[in-house]
Amino acid sequence: MRAKLIFLCLIFSIPLVISINSIFNKEENNNNLVFYCAAGLRLPVQEIVENYQNEFQDRINIQFAGSGTLLSNIEASNTGDLYLAADTSYIDIAIDKGFVESTIPTCNLTAGFVVKKNNPLKLKSIDDILNNPSVRVVLANPEAASIGKFSKKVLTDSDKWKSISARAVVMKPTVNEIANAVKLNSADVGIVWDAVANQYAELEFVPLPEFNEKKKLVTIGLLKSSLNKPAAMKFARYLSSKDKGQMVLKKHGFEILSGDQWELNPSIVLYTGAMLNPAIKKSLDLFEKREGVSVDVVPNGCGVLVSQMKAGARPDAYFSCDVSFMNDVEHLFSPSITISQNDMVILIKKDKVDEIKKIKDLEVPGLRVGCAHPKKSALGALTVRLLDNLKINLGSNLTLDSATGDFLVNQLRAGSLDAIIVYRSNALANSSTLDDAAIVEINDSSALAYQPFAIGLNTKHKNLMTRLFDTLTSQQAKSDFEKIGFKWMVE
Repeated sequence: MRAKLIFLCLIFSIPLVISINSIFNKEENNNNLVFYCAAGLRLPVQEIVENYQNEFQDRINIQFAGSGTLLSNIEASNTGDLYLAADTSYIDIAIDKGFVESTIPTCNLTAGFVVKKNNPLKLKSIDDILNNPSVRVVLANPEAASIGKFSKKVLTDSDKWKSISARAVVMKPTVNEIANAVKLNSADVGIVWDAVANQYAELEFVPLPEFNEKKKLVTIGLLKSSLNKPAAMKFARYLSSKDKGQMVLKKHGFEILSGDQWELNPSIVLYTGAMLNPAIKKSLDLFEKREGVSVDVVPNGCGVLVSQMKAGARPDAYFSCDVSFMNDVEHLFSPSITISQNDMVILIKKDKVDEIKKIKDLEVPGLRVGCAHPKKSALGALTVRLLDNLKINLGSNLTLDSATGDFLVNQLRAGSLDAIIVYRSNALANSSTLDDAAIVEINDSSALAYQPFAIGLNTKHKNLMTRLFDTLTSQQAKSDFEKIGFKWMVE
């Protein structure tokens, strides 16, 4: 009887064991990343991946091929996490086709000749090849490899592609195979990236005038198909960081860029005018989840924020309610870009619709009118400018001043005010506001505010902040802005 009981327990425990194992295996698989990588970056990328896997539990499964071939694989499978192309034009194509969600620049490449050490045939130009029919040329397939696509474009522009391609003894699918062909004496010369040629002790790189001023940007892209975007972006940040991946790239002869300092869990500070909060909330949530980072949003009246920055605060970025408040601290930031426009309106209690039909009506004795504080907020400063331009004196009607339009809206809805001057977005941010309130248009150029975004000069996360800007100017962000009354200004 006891043996039978033990047997039954074992039988019934098997599904539980299988279930638990499947959970762990599923979790483990979620940490396995599929990484499509241009073959020309094989050596540094293999080293970077090895370093990364020694530090973290995530596994990176690399697929090496020509950039064009990889893009075709991504399009056919619609799977994977990351795509590193040796030519950013492939990333652009992937973005246009809807495969790539976010990008990070990694390094630069320059094209030129690869020849045997000491350049025995003294090849220094395309014409040197065209004038010597005995020179054996190997090129990359423009449909498969980024170096092939790039070579064809540049040499077509100079009317030399047709002639040089006709001389090719073979077209290779990757840049590494071109270098190997010259190394193994199957060809005398090929066109490759400088960093690839530098990886072969037997070979020499010869710069060419046609290519010298046309460096190609190497970019890693997060694929929309990724099932674990935070893990994918963690590796992408690692690969492109100046003190991790870029050190390896530099060792292998690649021209590195100004990468971010590596942090496992970056935290950034964003100062933002309070009126922008409803418009950017969804975008910030998306950014945090995708990037695996935290954004410390500090919303307030721009006058308050500017005062804090003048006192020494240094946010990673500032999204201002109006350009006038960006101008006060512009020396702390890179050049700003205006993202949106917001106009000012009068919001009134519905029982005042017959009494208040234009801004001049706010002077009617006995009205309780709320305005923002001119030193605490852009809204207040713009309100003062507006009233001065229109020669309107609220006098004793002005009963409250505030740092934010949201506070004024709450006061109106609570019955403490009859009318307020706020941004249109303040009136539309909460769909229930217009249940008991109505908008009176101002329709004056003085009632317009423009919202610029700028990245701090002292931020340690310039690439990360650039991606934040990209997120805040995406089509989804545009929709969120326009839903609550903003006018979109970014092309």
